[in-house]
Amino acid sequence: MSTSTTTQNPNIGANLPIPTENKGTNNPDSGDLIDTATAMSALVDILDGQPNTPPSLYIDLEGVYLSRHGTISILQIYVLPRRKAYLIDVHILGEKAFSTHSSTTGRTFKDILESETIPKVFFDVRNDSDALFSHFQIRLAGVQDLQLMELATRTYSRRVVCGLARCIERDAALSTSARSSWMATKERGTRLFAPERGGSYQVFNERPLNEEIRRYCVQDVHLLPRLWAHYHGKLTKDWKRRVLEASRDRVALSQTPGFNGKGQHMALAPAGWSWM
Repeated sequence: MSTSTTTQNPNIGANLPIPTENKGTNNPDSGDLIDTATAMSALVDILDGQPNTPPSLYIDLEGVYLSRHGTISILQIYVLPRRKAYLIDVHILGEKAFSTHSSTTGRTFKDILESETIPKVFFDVRNDSDALFSHFQIRLAGVQDLQLMELATRTYSRRVVCGLARCIERDAALSTSARSSWMATKERGTRLFAPERGGSYQVFNERPLNEEIRRYCVQDVHLLPRLWAHYHGKLTKDWKRRVLEASRDRVALSQTPGFNGKGQHMALAPAGWSWM
C-alpha cells in the first residue's frame, strides 16, 4: 500500500455495525508472541495490505515507565479482519521489531506505522508516540485516537477526557459475564505491575512472559474495535475531521523536546473543544 501523505478520508467506516460478542472481539485469545525476526517478517506480511474501512489495526503499548524516559516492552496489535492479537516483544527484538522487512513486499513495521494511508487506532496516543519516537525514531501517521473520538461524541461537557477503563465499562456493551472477566483480568494484571499495589513494571520484561500479564496485554486491545464502531457511528463529518486533526496534533506534540506525558494537563481537552 502507498506510504504517501494523502489525507485520510474522515468518513471511512460510516454506518458500520458495532462488533458483537459472538464475533470474538471480547473473547480474547492469549495472542501470538512475536519474538524473532522471522516471526516479525511474517507478521509484517499479515499487516500490510489489510483493508482500511473500518480500520484493521488497533494498537497499544506496555513498558517500564512508558515514555522517552522509560522503555517499551510489548507492543500489542489487534488485527480486526483476522480477529487476532499479536504481541510484539520489543524488549527482546529491539530495533528489529521495526526494521525487519516483509519477505513479500520488502516493507517494515516502521513503514506501516508511519503511513498516513494506513489507519491505526490508539487510545490516547501521546505516551505511546513519545516512546516510539524517542527510542526508535518512529513518526506515527494515520492515527485515529479513540480518546478523542469519545470526547467528540459527547452531548455534555468536553472539558476533560476519559480513561480507557471508563470507556470500556460504559461503551463497550459487554455482557455481564464478559464484563466480570474483563475486570478480573485487569485486576490480576494490575497487581503484578503497579508499584502502589505491590507490583513492578519490570514484570513486562520477564521472560517467559507471565500468563496473567499476557492476558492483560491482549484483552483491552481486543475491545478497541467495539469502541471505535460505537464512537464513529455518532460522529458528524466535522467532528471526524477535528478528531483526525487533533490526533495528528497529539503525535506532533509528543515529539517535541518539552513534552511531558504526566500530570493533570493530560486530562484536558484539545484547545477550543470544551465550548464547541
